[in-house]
Amino acid sequence: MAKNRRDAKATKEKIITNAMLLFSKNGYDATTIDEIAKVSDVNKAMIYYYFKNKSALYSAVMSSVLDAIYQEILSSDKCCPSPLGDLESFIKTYAYYCEKHPYFPALLLRELSDSGTHLPEEMFANMRQLFGLLSKILQEGEEQNIFHNVEPMVLHFMIVGSINLFITTKPLRVATSQIEDGLNTCDGCSIEKISDYIFQKIKLMLEVNDEQNTTCA
Repeated sequence: MAKNRRDAKATKEKIITNAMLLFSKNGYDATTIDEIAKVSDVNKAMIYYYFKNKSALYSAVMSSVLDAIYQEILSSDKCCPSPLGDLESFIKTYAYYCEKHPYFPALLLRELSDSGTHLPEEMFANMRQLFGLLSKILQEGEEQNIFHNVEPMVLHFMIVGSINLFITTKPLRVATSQIEDGLNTCDGCSIEKISDYIFQKIKLMLEVNDEQNTTCA
């Protein structure tokens, strides 16, 4: 029985992973259940056993990663002593999951570029949840006089957008660096380096310095 449960979980995860790949490559409309079944090496009935229809599968694909990111950030926040540590955790956790699921950023960008035409309510709720978490971190930073001049939505776009584009443009950046000798496209930069760079720059922008503290006093 335990083995069957493990097999079922593995099969479901395989379907979600392959569906993410096909959705990000071809878009929602052009991706079929037949294709997903073929790539996943399962029959269509198996997919419909786990997911009611293509829309439900799409929702599961997007929500699975967003929820995992949210839960990981929540867990990390418990270990952080300040909003600054929480902000670093948010950025680096999001970056880690995007690297682990490289088709997710492409799928998210495709969805946003399509004005959310196929955006499932569950995924929309996950996105609001993630944004709400960042907003809370930034608000606490302002209340503790650690951050100033906070615009949560702009900062959210700066963080999430930069990481999404860094992941999805890697093939293009590698190709460009090979054509344009000496042009730094950061094609060899690790996600750890990039996420730390983003954190340090946003930290520098948001932190209240001694001069500002004196002025406020």
